[in-house]
Amino acid sequence: MDFAIDFTPELLVAFLTLFVLELVLGVDNVIFISILASKLPVEQQARARNLGLTLAMLMRIVLLFAATWIISLKEDLFVIAGFGFSGRDLILILGGGFLIYKAVREIHEKLEGAESHGKGIGRGTVTFASVIGQIILIDLVFSFDSVITAVGMVDELLVIIVAVLLSFTVMLFSARFIFVFVNKHPTVKMLALVFLVLIGVFLIADGFDVKIDKALIYVPMAFAIIVEALNLAYKRRIEKRDGPIEPVQLRHAYTKADDRDAVAAATSQNPDAGSVGLSRKPVTGAINDNDGHQEPAGLG
Repeated sequence: MDFAIDFTPELLVAFLTLFVLELVLGVDNVIFISILASKLPVEQQARARNLGLTLAMLMRIVLLFAATWIISLKEDLFVIAGFGFSGRDLILILGGGFLIYKAVREIHEKLEGAESHGKGIGRGTVTFASVIGQIILIDLVFSFDSVITAVGMVDELLVIIVAVLLSFTVMLFSARFIFVFVNKHPTVKMLALVFLVLIGVFLIADGFDVKIDKALIYVPMAFAIIVEALNLAYKRRIEKRDGPIEPVQLRHAYTKADDRDAVAAATSQNPDAGSVGLSRKPVTGAINDNDGHQEPAGLG
């Protein structure tokens, strides 16, 4: 990979698809950081959340350059049954397997996993260091996910860097609105996870030197997005005629801490309800029936 760019319609589609995918998948990272920070005393919440978000951004950059460097190593490290495996092949196969595992596991957890409200740690049993440690682990999982997805979709390093950093920057300042949209339309999240499975299969095939035209990824993705956009438009028409339609409520798997404060902050219409992005505000949740927030029901 290098910084030379040959602008083509396929590259533009790849960039836009990657940007949207990173946005939808990455918003969970911001919300989970907010959930963990909300377990701390009020005066420590903003510092923990902002440090966690900064580490998430830095971790993406470091992993991105590490992954692109390893992928440039094309000399065979060993041979098995006549097949040579280089550093590039290994990261593609392992990364593709990770994406498939993570996507399938998350689909299972979101649809069939057990509810975890109130079953985890509480504010009185956590320390700043323990929360930062958990945030780093969460950042590592999401950053690896983000970077492998980007590497699997686009070959140009500069395009990957711009898409990943731009999407995360947007999330920092718009996490509440993105979360509300995804929480209201869980099919968008499911589609993104299915896309991860597709990208994982492509990466594994590439690692075994089976070349698949990337158009076979972009065309189904684009078609699925168009179909979902039509579905959402149809749903809006039905809601205008018959009233609101309650979507399926998805569960989450990455933290067992009670998430009601952070989720209430994300879904509240009250500007003083808390923060799920870069801010000096604590996550207060402010759950009451008069501020117009959506009743928290787990992460989308």
